Amino acid sequence: MQIAFQTDVGMVRKHNEDSGEVFTKGEHFLAVIADGMGGHKAGDIASQEALKVIKEAWVHFEENLGNIKDWIQSVLNDTNKHIFQFSQVNPETRGMGTTIVAALGTKNEITVAHIGDSRCYLYSKGELKRVTDDHSLVQELVKSGQITEDEAEIHPRRNMIMKAVGTDETVEAELNVITWNSGDYLLLCSDGLSDKVSFKKIKEALDNSMETVADKVEKLIAWAKDAGGEDNITAILIQNSSDTEIKGEAKA
Repeated sequence: MQIAFQTDVGMVRKHNEDSGEVFTKGEHFLAVIADGMGGHKAGDIASQEALKVIKEAWVHFEENLGNIKDWIQSVLNDTNKHIFQFSQVNPETRGMGTTIVAALGTKNEITVAHIGDSRCYLYSKGELKRVTDDHSLVQELVKSGQITEDEAEIHPRRNMIMKAVGTDETVEAELNVITWNSGDYLLLCSDGLSDKVSFKKIKEALDNSMETVADKVEKLIAWAKDAGGEDNITAILIQNSSDTEIKGEAKA
C-alpha cells in the first residue's frame, strides 16, 4: 500500500482538534481519523484519547480474526466508553466528543466504520464514490427529500452532527464492507476538507496519475486552506499497491 497522512491546523484556528494515524500488521492496515468536536470543551483531548484506545486495541489485533466488523464495533464501543468516563471524572472536559472514520482492510477488502461526519471515499476505475453518509442534520434532510445533495453542501447547519463518540454512554457505528483493486484509492478525511473541497475537485485530484499519494494529499489540503480553511484539515490517502510506504506529518 502507498499511504499518505497529513493534518493541518488550517487558516483560522489556534490549535488542532483532529487526530489521525495509520497502523499496519502483515497484510492488514488500519487508518483512523478522529475530529474533536468544535464548540465543545477539550475536543483535541477527545480525538487524542480515541486514537490512544484504538492504538492499544491494534496491538492485540490478530490477522486471522474471523469477524472484522465485530472487532471494529467492539473497539469503538470501548473508545466511546473511555471518552465518556474520562469526561465524567474530569469536569473541565465534560461534554467533549469526537467523530471517527476508520478503515481496516487488505488489498482485497476493506471494512469502513464511521460515527459523525468525517468521511471515506473510494476512487476506482476513474470513478469516485462516497462510502459513508454523514450522521448530520443535513444528511437526514437529504434522505427525507427535503433538500438536495447540492443544497446540503452549502446549508448553514451542515456541521450539526447527530451522533459522536464520547458524548453519550453508548453509540452505534455505521459499518460498510467494500472491495477494491490494484490502483484504487481510499480517502479518509475530516469535514475540514470535505466542507471546502467539492466532490468534483476531490475526483480531479485523484484523477492525476502523475502525482504520488503524498502529492495528492498535499494538494487537497492546500485547496481546503485556499477556500478559507476555517476548520482543521486532515486526510489519509491509501493506494492499493504491491509495495508499502507510509508518509505522514502534522503541520501547525
